[in-house]
Amino acid sequence: MKLLKNFWKEEEGQDLVEYALLLGFISLAVVTALGVMRGALNGVYNNTASQLTSAAS
Repeated sequence: MKLLKNFWKEEEGQDLVEYALLLGFISLAVVTALGVMRGALNGVYNNTASQLTSAAS
C-alpha cells in the first residue's frame, strides 16, 4: 500500500506527460488547419498554373 501512495505522490514524470499532451494537441491543430486550408491552397495553385499556361501561349 505504501508503494501505491508513493507512486501517487511522485511528480517526476509529470512534466513529460504534459509535454506529450501539448505536442499532441498542437499536432492535431496543425492537421486540422491544413485540412481546412487544402481547398484554398489548391485554388491558388490551379490559378497560378492556368495563368502561367496562358502567359506562355
